[in-house]
Amino acid sequence: MDSNQQQALVSIKRQIRTSAQTDIIDSDLVVAEQAIALVYNGISHAVMMATPTDLLDFALGFSLAEQIITQPSDILDHEIVISEIGIEIQLSISSRLFTALKSKRRSLAGNSGCGLCGVESLQQTVKQHLPLIQNDLVSFNTVKLALAQFQQQQVLNNQAGGVHGAAFCSLSTGQIICLREDVGRHNAHDKLIGALAQNNVELNQGFILVSSRASYEMVDKTIAAGINHLVTMSAATSKAITWAKQHHLNLIGFARDNRQVIYV
Repeated sequence: MDSNQQQALVSIKRQIRTSAQTDIIDSDLVVAEQAIALVYNGISHAVMMATPTDLLDFALGFSLAEQIITQPSDILDHEIVISEIGIEIQLSISSRLFTALKSKRRSLAGNSGCGLCGVESLQQTVKQHLPLIQNDLVSFNTVKLALAQFQQQQVLNNQAGGVHGAAFCSLSTGQIICLREDVGRHNAHDKLIGALAQNNVELNQGFILVSSRASYEMVDKTIAAGINHLVTMSAATSKAITWAKQHHLNLIGFARDNRQVIYV
């Protein structure tokens, strides 16, 4: 386990009650959850409850998904400040981008990446994206191959449970290229997008596989990243399906070894 993963796990003492009336007292690992503030040019913009790992990936992915920046180089500098009450990710962006950010007047306080917490009007919920270039669906067997690897690669979830995963997988082989984890599904997605952006991954060569449902925000983040395919292990909401159709995102839900649901 590397230092990044160690930051995500906390050792606790626990008491296990059994039907035999014999209590067991031991220690266990649980996933860490902390308040993480995203601060742009000295002004706090969003506070998320998240797992304190891959923090630069998280900040970059969130900034891209929210259209605060358009490319990784738009973040001119960053600093991670840890305190007793949480973590600040302090980001520096250009005055032009900061002026645009202030005009949005958005302030979040969300549990595990709540997608629209803090928006001040219905108009702010409607985001502007160009439709994706239409592509064929991911093949059934490719999704199946990705699913076969997913659980094994969820290191934090295997050790503590309660952690969502988001993976970028090869369209041709199903091989998992990159995977990120967090207590919040939106946060895991943001971390993945940030990691892909930092490593200049060819986004048209893969699809996203997530352990959660497909909400509107998960679909929107995928579209904003320019990725054509989102595969989820749970259901999709009505708004997610509608938004995916409008933007030519191929959306697959309830992904299993023997069954997948295509929303057409």
